[in-house]
Amino acid sequence: MNITTTSSGVRTTARSFGSTLRAYVALTKPRVLELLLVTTVPVMILAAGGFPDIWLVLATVIGGSMSAGSAAAFNMYLDRDMDAHMKRTAGRPLVTGEITPRAALIFSWTLAVVSTVWLLFTTNWVAAALSAVAIFFYVVIYTMILKRRTEQNIVWGGIAGCFPVLIGWSAVTGSIGWSPIILFALVFLWTPPHYWPLSMKYKGDYAGVEVPMLGATRNGTQVGLQVILYAWATVACSLLLIPVAGMGLVYTVSALVFGGWFVYESHVLYNRAVRGTEPKPMRVFHASITYLTLLFLAIAVDPLLPF
Repeated sequence: MNITTTSSGVRTTARSFGSTLRAYVALTKPRVLELLLVTTVPVMILAAGGFPDIWLVLATVIGGSMSAGSAAAFNMYLDRDMDAHMKRTAGRPLVTGEITPRAALIFSWTLAVVSTVWLLFTTNWVAAALSAVAIFFYVVIYTMILKRRTEQNIVWGGIAGCFPVLIGWSAVTGSIGWSPIILFALVFLWTPPHYWPLSMKYKGDYAGVEVPMLGATRNGTQVGLQVILYAWATVACSLLLIPVAGMGLVYTVSALVFGGWFVYESHVLYNRAVRGTEPKPMRVFHASITYLTLLFLAIAVDPLLPF
């Protein structure tokens, strides 16, 4: 990074191509894109009853990544005012000035349009339409309407994160069936016990910018109880896939074992809060990610085995 001075004495910052590229990548929330891959590809394998055409998988992943990146960039553009006042988000490129709001908005719209057109021509109109709806839901319903108004923001706003399973399934089949609907419900139920522990960790940040995340508006016992209820519901939903999709031994054992662990960690969070000890919410946060990853890995492996 080089600092230069113009003839008028104004100091400007010249950034390298590499640093600018990293800033735009950060705008897409790469960690969220990882979860997209975790849920999309296994569902495509399940839909095909084996490994689908590799080019279709790549096309869907590329299109889905651009779509999710667009939604994330829109989110950072709209939330840049409060991001500047939260420790967790203070390093985001719109806060640091690495990217201007206008450039971020252009980038967001470009990804939204390109991702929709890409999926339309490389997969089918169903996947493309679902991708566009996912962007709309995350940007308008969650970020613009729900996030700053209600404790239920992440519950209903989290629906946007459920669309990758529908997109993956429809990319293979051109339609929607009961199996992806169950997986949609699973991710929907998983999102609150995944995110609420994070909101407990950063409750000061959310309270400071008046965003009513449950972890910032309720005490640890109340949040812990909600996490338990949603964790149990998530595991119960995962078991519905066994009869509906004809899942085998690998998935069945994985759903029970990993689901039991997820529920156990949610109970630990609650019990710590009841006893008044440090609840360690990030344990549940990280456990939820590991649980979902392993469960969807089982979804990918199960159809490839002969039993």
